[in-house]
Amino acid sequence: MDKWKRRTLYYLSTLVVVFFGYALVYDYGMTVYEGHNQPFYHSLQVVIETFTTTGYGSDAPWETPEMNVLVMIMDLTGVVLIFMALPVFVVPLFEDALSTTLPTAVEDLEDHVVICTHSPRAETLISELESWDVKYVIVEPDRERAMDLYESGHHVIHGDPESVETLAGANLDAAKALVADASDEVDVSIVLTAREVAEDVRIVSVVEEPDQETYHELAGVDEVLSPRRLVGESLADKVTTAVSAELGEAVEIGSDFEIAELPVQRGSEIAGNTLAESGIRERSGANVIGAWIRGEFETPPSPDLELDSGTVLLVAGRQSQLERLKELTSSQTHRPRRGTVLVAGHGEVGSTVTDALAAANISYTVVDVAEKPGVDVSGDATDPETLEKAGIQQARTVVFTIADDTLTGFGTLVARDLNPDIEVLARAEETENVQKLYRAGADYVLALATVSGRMLASTILEREEVISMGKQVEIVRTTATEFVGQSLAEADVRARTGCTVVAVERDGEVVTEVGPQFRFQHGDDVIVAGTDEGVNRFTTLAN
Repeated sequence: MDKWKRRTLYYLSTLVVVFFGYALVYDYGMTVYEGHNQPFYHSLQVVIETFTTTGYGSDAPWETPEMNVLVMIMDLTGVVLIFMALPVFVVPLFEDALSTTLPTAVEDLEDHVVICTHSPRAETLISELESWDVKYVIVEPDRERAMDLYESGHHVIHGDPESVETLAGANLDAAKALVADASDEVDVSIVLTAREVAEDVRIVSVVEEPDQETYHELAGVDEVLSPRRLVGESLADKVTTAVSAELGEAVEIGSDFEIAELPVQRGSEIAGNTLAESGIRERSGANVIGAWIRGEFETPPSPDLELDSGTVLLVAGRQSQLERLKELTSSQTHRPRRGTVLVAGHGEVGSTVTDALAAANISYTVVDVAEKPGVDVSGDATDPETLEKAGIQQARTVVFTIADDTLTGFGTLVARDLNPDIEVLARAEETENVQKLYRAGADYVLALATVSGRMLASTILEREEVISMGKQVEIVRTTATEFVGQSLAEADVRARTGCTVVAVERDGEVVTEVGPQFRFQHGDDVIVAGTDEGVNRFTTLAN
């Protein structure tokens, strides 16, 4: 509505200025060239008659060429203004009349999640909600985007999420939770409005800049999430693990039982072998749950899977077993690997990476397009000259933390060309671009949208605990009521869902020896690992 008001105001203002401008010129011309002194309002009347084609000027015909030229110019100006009105007003009005009417409110919807507004991370959240049969409604102010969502089958209402009327139309007072995910400033406004509509509703917001977190809390948010910080920590962990003899960050499932991701490095003992030839189980005692091959997750991995530098193993075992396996996956030629770490981009993710590297006493060089504190080389991180100046040919790892997937993909290609042996870690803004970055040559990619969606799901869904959101797969603790009384072989979890049952928590103890004959019981909490889709299938079948 505001857009239409602005358009109308601009157009009418233009008409008034043009009418009066031509009236002044016409009045002057009639006095000087035609020798007629007449009231100004009569000159204005002639201009309006000419522009609206209701007449051709009551003073016609004109005797001087100057006045005839002026009238012709007025005629042409009137035609141009009419044609301007067609695309600005007439065509959109017809399009609106013929288009689908978008809903502006929901009826009889309870215990649902109100999502303000749609974003890439919302897709992961929606997938999680649907797997648990939790209803949702998206509040989207942009009509075109709302129309796309509506036509694709999403539950959406069109309206301003900062409006009391819109949130009331979303039946917020009967909702399970509200997610504010627009921008830091807009989110605060949404929260204040939500508290006016439903004082007790649970509100979760996603903060882009950590220094804005205080204002979200002051506005009344129950939970503030900062996914960029988590992504930065996860990327930094991959660097520190690669140069350290320690295992690095792992997910603790029970006493001395963990799940970790271990990348197969160039020059390691098992690089170039198949999974069967590597003898991982026999040599380390750890269990390989799955493997990422250039971004494609496979579980269980095939014995013929070739282990190379693009493979990331998802493994489970005791800490001593995982540490032995890390020795098998680590490079033998560089212990520790020489060279610095290049960090491309120094926003929230990049600064989190550098803080972790500094704490681990790992040397690094920061490249950013802007000159600011903490930046060592100022320039475009996709420019070969900038990367050469930053020392990429001597570096062992480059971490792309740029908030633009197109630039990250291009920068990965440039980095690979300048240093074919370099390890490339990348942050992806959207999940759909992960595969593209792997094809460009990245060794490890973590999608911000996926991490954000999982954080939201873990906060809202009390029935599913996301144990690890920084891993490339979901590791969740959930229930399996539909499998009670069945053995793991009878439930056929892997074939039906693509997930792996890692462990089962029973009577306060974690059972890690979960073989085909293991039988599910009432009260079991099942720890499963898999992709988003796989975990969603598991929760749908098991509950």
